[in-house]
Order: sequence, then C-alpha cells, then structure tokens
Amino acid sequence: MSDTKLRPFKITRNFMQNAEGSCLVEMGNTKVICSASVSEQVPHWMKNAGMGWITAEYAMLPRSTHERKPRESRLGRLDSRSVEISRIIGRALRGVVDLRKLEGFTIVIDCDVLQADGGTRTASINGGFSALYDAVTFLLEKNLIKENPIKEFIGAVSVGKVGRKYVVDLSYEEDSRAEVDLNITMTESGKIIDIQGTGERSGFTREELNDMLDLAEKAIMEIINYQKKNLLGDHLNRILKK
Repeated sequence: MSDTKLRPFKITRNFMQNAEGSCLVEMGNTKVICSASVSEQVPHWMKNAGMGWITAEYAMLPRSTHERKPRESRLGRLDSRSVEISRIIGRALRGVVDLRKLEGFTIVIDCDVLQADGGTRTASINGGFSALYDAVTFLLEKNLIKENPIKEFIGAVSVGKVGRKYVVDLSYEEDSRAEVDLNITMTESGKIIDIQGTGERSGFTREELNDMLDLAEKAIMEIINYQKKNLLGDHLNRILKK
C-alpha cells in the first residue's frame, strides 16, 4: 500500500527583480525562494582550469518553523545542517552541468526557506534548478557563453515508510512519524545524483529500498515534466515572438 501522489507543486519564476534567475517553489506548505546570481569569476583554486563553477547556500528564515529559529548571523556561526544541505544542492546541480561550457563564470544558488513543512532540501533542488536554468538562459541571450551547459533536467523528492505504507513527498508530520526516510535526486535519464536514506526506527530491506526508489522515480519524472513545461514553454514563446 502506498500514497504516491505529490503534494500540490508549483514554481513561480522571476520572483525577484534583480537576480539573473529566481523563483518561488512550493511543495505542499513548504515554500522556498531560490535565486541564481551570476559573477564573471571563479574560485581561486579553479583559475586557469578552463571551467566555471556552481555553488549553493541554504538557510531557513526565523519564522519558517513553528518556533522562531535564530538567525545564523546572530549566532556567529553557520548551522551544520545548513552547510550540509548547501553542499547537497550544489552537488546536485553540478551533476547535470558541463562546467567547461560555463568557463569563467560562477553561479551562486541561494535557497531561503520561507515556510518549512517537510522536504525543504528537495524543494530547494527543484527551485534551484529552475533558477539555474533561467540564469543560463540569461548568459546565452547576452552571448556570454556559446553553448548551453545544462546536460539534462533534474528533480528531487522525499519518500518514506510511514506505518505500513509508503509516502512520497512527506510533510513534516509524516516525516516525524516515518520509520524510513529517503531523499532522492535523479536526472531525466534516470541516473541517481544523490540518495540519503535513514532507518529512523528500524532498518529496511533491499526490496523496500527498491520499492521506494521506484516511487521516487515516478514522482521525480512528474516534477521534471512540470519543469519542462514551465521552462521550455517560455523559451519557445520567446522564439516565436522574434
């Protein structure tokens, strides 16, 4: 028995005026602002490497949760969870980009959680890809790069075992009761970029893992199809207007 239906999913593009790419991503009651900022430089350790770079920063706003979360700037240190998720987002997006075609440029993806109800990291990857796509389109339209460095679309979703059933795209309440919790990032061609799984209350079998991966793949393809319509449709409209 399983609940394979995604929560209501929506991406509102161009959510911020000044960013080269931005969106508000909503997965259920989880809401994240994602922005992409382009700079014509690369980290010092990448100079003369003939590549560009993509990195990410993730943070939760103070009242994104039920109780106020202190700002990291006031604490004087970065939250270890924020650092971990920032790295996950960056790795996921770099996994579908040919950095050689982005030579000389860095794109920073900022993901700020407005409201957290489970799945903030997967929502950030989905929104981060949308913002990245629009930033790459900006570079192409300005003739700052010659070729599209994005190799394929990407999507992310959580899936878990709650009681006796599998659940896709868990809310906070479901996640808090889950016996098993997975976060999966996958490409359009079905390649896994990132998988994190934990047996919260008990272990899980290889068969159960395969079942959850199948459910995640189905949900991710729905997300990717949405992204294609949302992103490519706009691109086609621009071509037709020329």
